[in-house]
Amino acid sequence: MKPSVVAIKQQEIFKFNARAKSIPGVVNMTVGEPNFATPEHIKEAAIQAINENKTHYTVPEGNHELLSAVSKYLQDKYGLNYDPETQIVATTGVTEGVFSAFNAILQSGDEVLIPSPAFTIYGPDADFNGAAPVYIDTSKTDFKVTPQALQEILRTHPRIRIFLLNYPSNPTGVSYTEDELVALAEILKKHDIFVISDEIYSELTYNFKHISFGNILPEQTILLNGLSKSHAMTGWRFGIVCGPKEIVAQINKIHELATTSITSITQFAALEAYKNGYDDPIPMREQYQARRDKLLAGLEELGFECPTPNGAFYLFAKIPDGLEQDDVKFANDLLDKEHLAILPGRFFGVGGEHHLRFSYAASMEDISACLTKLADFVK
Repeated sequence: MKPSVVAIKQQEIFKFNARAKSIPGVVNMTVGEPNFATPEHIKEAAIQAINENKTHYTVPEGNHELLSAVSKYLQDKYGLNYDPETQIVATTGVTEGVFSAFNAILQSGDEVLIPSPAFTIYGPDADFNGAAPVYIDTSKTDFKVTPQALQEILRTHPRIRIFLLNYPSNPTGVSYTEDELVALAEILKKHDIFVISDEIYSELTYNFKHISFGNILPEQTILLNGLSKSHAMTGWRFGIVCGPKEIVAQINKIHELATTSITSITQFAALEAYKNGYDDPIPMREQYQARRDKLLAGLEELGFECPTPNGAFYLFAKIPDGLEQDDVKFANDLLDKEHLAILPGRFFGVGGEHHLRFSYAASMEDISACLTKLADFVK
C-alpha cells in the first residue's frame, strides 16, 4: 500500500460528528452545510433534464453551455475573465478541485503554505502528493496572513509551490479587503508559486463586496468556487476550477482520471443556477447575518471572544479564562453533559487550540437552544 495514503488519518471532525449523531436530541452546531433547500427552479431544471433523458456522459471539463454560463456569471459578479473553452473545469465540488489541482502541480519534496486554522482537507492533500504542509499561525493577527509573515516564510521555505488561500474562511469566517489582498499579491508575484484561492463562500459576505484573488493576480491564481454554499447545493457536488489555460489543461487531466466527468443532472441544475439564480443567495445571506448576530451576542455575553465574521457561517470562539482550556475535552464534556455539539478548534490545526467552532447554518431555535445549553454548562 502507498505509505502516504496509509499515513492519512480519518478526519477528526467526521469522528466527532458521528458521535454527536448517535446521541438522541443533540443540538448540532458543527455542520458546515446550509439548512436551506435548493431553490425550486434549480430542482425543476434537474427534473426536466431527467425526464428528457439527459442522463449520459458529458465531456470531462463539463457541458460547454454550462461553462459559458459560469464564465458570464463570474464576469457579472466579480469582474473575472475566464475563457469557457480553455480556462474552466467543472469538478465534483471544491474538494475534488483541491485534489486535482494539488495532483497536477505538486512533486515529492515540494511544500504547500496553508494559513491556519484551516479547513481540514488541505494538509492531507499535500501529504498524499509527498509534499509537506507548512502552516502560518494566524491566531495572533486576527486570523489573517500578514504581508510580513508571508514574506518571511517564503524566504525560509524556498520549496513552497502552492499558497492555499481560503476566504471567507472556514473555520473563522474572516475575509480580506482588497488592499490586504493586493499587499499579499505584491509579495507572491515575485515567486514561482501558484495561489489556490478557495472562494466557495464568496456569495456569503456581510456588508462588503467579495474581491476575488483571480482579479488581483490572475497569472498565478487557480480559483476554486461552486454552488454548495451559495445555492444550498452541497449534495449536488458541483465545483469549478478556473485559471491560466496552461495549468487548467493539466488539472483537467487529473479530473478525467478521477471522475471522467461530473454527473449530467448536476450540470443541468448548475446551468440553471448560473443563468437564473443570481439573486438566490440574497435571502439566505440575510438570514445568516441575523443568526450570526444572535449567536455572537450570546457568546460574548458568556465571555467568549470571537472575531466578527464578515463571511461564511462560522464563529470561532476563544474559551474564556477560568474554564477548561483543552478544547477537545471541553467539546466532549459539553456533548456528554448538555447534548450540544460544537467542534474543537484544534481540529482545524495550528492556532485553533483553546477555541471552538460554531456553525450558524442552523435554525434560530437551535441557536437559542445552543446558547441556553452553553450557559448552563459554563455556569
